[in-house]
Amino acid sequence: MRQMVMMTAVLSTLALLGACGPSTPPPPKPEIKVQGEAQKQLASASEMNRMIGLKRAIHDSGHYCKRIIGSNALAPWKNLQAWQADCDDGKSWTVFVAANGVAQVSSCDDAKELKLPLCRAPAKDPNPGKKMAGAKPAA
Repeated sequence: MRQMVMMTAVLSTLALLGACGPSTPPPPKPEIKVQGEAQKQLASASEMNRMIGLKRAIHDSGHYCKRIIGSNALAPWKNLQAWQADCDDGKSWTVFVAANGVAQVSSCDDAKELKLPLCRAPAKDPNPGKKMAGAKPAA
C-alpha cells in the first residue's frame, strides 16, 4: 500500500511538471560594444592621417609598406575595429585595433584561412611611380 501511495505521488508530480509546458529559452544577451579613444580617432581621421596611423601599425608589427595608396573600414571582428590598408607594392594588410589602442596586423592573403574579415579588392595606385614627399635625390 505504501508503495502505491509513493507511486501515485511521483506520478502526480510528473504530471504537474508536464503541465507547465516547454520552458522558453532565455533572451539573447545584448552584445556589448566597447570603443576606445584610439578607435574613435582612427575612424574620424582624415584619409591622410588614417593612412599614416595604419602605416605606423604595419611597420611597428615588423611588416613593410613604403606607401599606403588606399584604406577602408572592414567589418568589426569581435571587439576589434578592422581596417584594410593597401600598399603601393600590391600587398594589402588588415589592421585590427583594440579599444586600448593596441593594433594587430595580418596579411589580407591570410584572412580566409584564419577566418578573419575578408579584405576588399585592393586600391589602384592613383600616382604610380610617385616619389615619397620630402625625398631628395642622392648627391
